[in-house]
This record gives sequence, C-alpha cells and structure tokens, in this order.
Amino acid sequence: MQKSSSHHLGIFFRGIAMGAADVVPGVSGGTIAFITGIYEELISSLSNLNLKAVLILKNNGLKTFWKHINGNFFLALFLGIAVSIFSLAKMVTYLLDTYPILLWSFFFGLVLSSGIMVVKTVKQWNVITVFNLVLGIALAAFVSSTQMVGSGDSLPYIFLSGAIAICAMILPGISGAFILVLLGSYATVMNGIKEFNITLIVVFMLGCVTGLLSFSKLLKYLFQHYKEAVLALLSGFLFGSLVKVWPWKENVGDEPIVVHSSGKEDFLQQNVLPTAIDNNHLLLAIVLFVVGFSLIYILSKRSPKSLNE
Repeated sequence: MQKSSSHHLGIFFRGIAMGAADVVPGVSGGTIAFITGIYEELISSLSNLNLKAVLILKNNGLKTFWKHINGNFFLALFLGIAVSIFSLAKMVTYLLDTYPILLWSFFFGLVLSSGIMVVKTVKQWNVITVFNLVLGIALAAFVSSTQMVGSGDSLPYIFLSGAIAICAMILPGISGAFILVLLGSYATVMNGIKEFNITLIVVFMLGCVTGLLSFSKLLKYLFQHYKEAVLALLSGFLFGSLVKVWPWKENVGDEPIVVHSSGKEDFLQQNVLPTAIDNNHLLLAIVLFVVGFSLIYILSKRSPKSLNE
C-alpha cells in the first residue's frame, strides 16, 4: 500500500511537470512524460479507453473497469496536470511578457537536454533511423519558424484547436501550446483558463478528449511495431523545435501580423545572436539554461524505469 501511494505521488508530480510544460509554447508535456519514463504507459493506458472499456463497465462493474483503464495512473497524472495548468497559467504568461529571454533560456536548456536524452534511447542506427532523425529536425524547424496564421475565438474553433493541440501535447518534441499559437487560439485559451471561463474550458477539454482518444491508438501501434524509427523521429522533433525556443529574438517590421481579441499584438520575429540585443541579463540567462538542462538529467535519473528499456 505504501509503495503504491509513493508511486502515484510520483506520477502526480510528473503530471505537474507536464502541465507546466504544456502551458508554454515550444515545450511539450509529452517530452516530460518520455524522459521521466511514463510515456509508453501513458499511451498504452489511453488506448484502453475504447468500446471494450465501456462493455467492461457495463458487464463487470466499476472496479474492473477502473483496473482495465489504469484509473489510478490517470487520476494521479491528470490531477497533477490540472493543478499545474490552473496554478501556473497566469505566472507563465506574465513571465513570457515580462522576462521572455530568461524564461526561454530555461526552456531552451530543457528542450536541448530532452533531445539528447531521447536520441540516446535509439539503439539501432541505420538508414531509416537517420532519415527519420533528419526528417524530424526539418519538420519541427519548419513548424517552429512558421508564424501565427489566424485568431479563433468561436467555440467550434476552440473545440477543433483542442483536438489538434492535444495530439501535439502527447508527442515528445512538439508543443501543443505552440500549435495553439499557430492556430491563433493560444491567447483565447490562456485567458479563458485565467478567468475560469467554464464554457470555454469545457469545450476545449472536449476537443482534447476527442483528439486524445483517437491519436493514442496510432501512437501505441507505432511504438509496438516501429519503436526505433519513432524514437529517432521524436528526437528530431526536439532538436528542430530549438528554433522556436531560442531566447533571443527581435521583431521584423513595425506592423503586427495578428491582433488578438484581448488586444495583444503578435509580430513577425526572427532569431538573433545575444550580442544583437542590449541584454543586461546574459549571465542569468546562461545560469537558467544550465538549470533547465540539468533538471531533465535529474528527472530522467529518477524516473520509475530506465529510458533505455
């Protein structure tokens, strides 16, 4: 009993870390799940949420159903994610607006370290795995360099955004929050969470559930049959997403490319060297990068199972 409680407490704290990652554009909660050793259990458990589970609930009762879907795992994990998102949404958006270079330096360290951890799990390097690594880098770099394409505030669009973004959130290396940025829904969803807009939150969550149940089955199949190729692709996603999380950026032009309903303006941006910006916090940025990089290493060492298994 004590061991079980301790294990699920660990899952809860991993959920908190995943929720914190999913709030920030450029960082994936799936990455946190992967490097802390619970990723395959997550997608395997998600794939059990199907018609068979409904029949088990009907014919065998709640206890058997709960065991079939790995209910304690879900409860601990998603409770941690929810606590993190609702408690950190306001703080993270404030830091993004007030200290963007420092926050992105921390996350750059997280993502770089995550990429190294994931690529080390690829045991067999051949033409296919090398190709997938390069493909992942190219795709993620392209997506990361793409600018916001729209601004969607309607409830059907929020539902669609949730369904698409959740697929990215459970993929290591692809940020669901960044997909929301691309879809133009990030500000709307973050403001809805901060203001506790029940209608918007429920619609967004329904979209997430729809996308999650559909996509998890595909992920489980890919991991079972093409694990090495998938790991190479995912590590490529992580390295390619560094284009997005590079801390030092400057606006291109004076006109915003998107004006959100909240009044917030988004500009076309490009990556620049630290020396191109009058930055008085370069040393602190480097320290935060090292902290972020080291944190992933510590999390991976304390994971419930080895990433190499």
